[in-house]
Amino acid sequence: MPDAQLAYVGLGSNLGDGRQNLLAAWQRLGELAGVETLRLSSPYLSEPVGMESRQWFTNAVGELKTSLPPEALLAAMLRIEAEFGRDRSKTVDRPLDLDLLYYEDLVMRGDFLTLPHPELANRLFVLAPLAELAPERVHPLLGRSTLALLRMLERPERVERQTWHTGKEDLCIR
Repeated sequence: MPDAQLAYVGLGSNLGDGRQNLLAAWQRLGELAGVETLRLSSPYLSEPVGMESRQWFTNAVGELKTSLPPEALLAAMLRIEAEFGRDRSKTVDRPLDLDLLYYEDLVMRGDFLTLPHPELANRLFVLAPLAELAPERVHPLLGRSTLALLRMLERPERVERQTWHTGKEDLCIR
């Protein structure tokens, strides 16, 4: 893929079968022109943070290469969310949530997109799966690795690592 950029995407779901939603969304991301999916972390169960829901989330982080500019990648991600029934005007339960966490080391602030994701360093449910894929990746604004950010995070919420086990076989998503 010419001029491909490395990006990390956060995936989340707390409606329906979270694991299947994330796997289907990951597959859908890989079908986009200009996107090559590389690796997907383990799924993590996490209690909802900053919302009134009682439904736990299934979260993961994916690593991909893309020739799309960051705004086009995010727009495609939002279309995939909508395909899964996500209504971003609601802030509660969702079948799918996709967040662009990193796009190479690009730093930008805009109305549509801020990179790196502004809450990345505050979210255990993002840092735990990101540490599986990129433990030494340095946050371009904070100057700390994923592992260092994870160790610094003092949060009361629980995050539990799971497997992609489907009942038939254990999937390794690489």
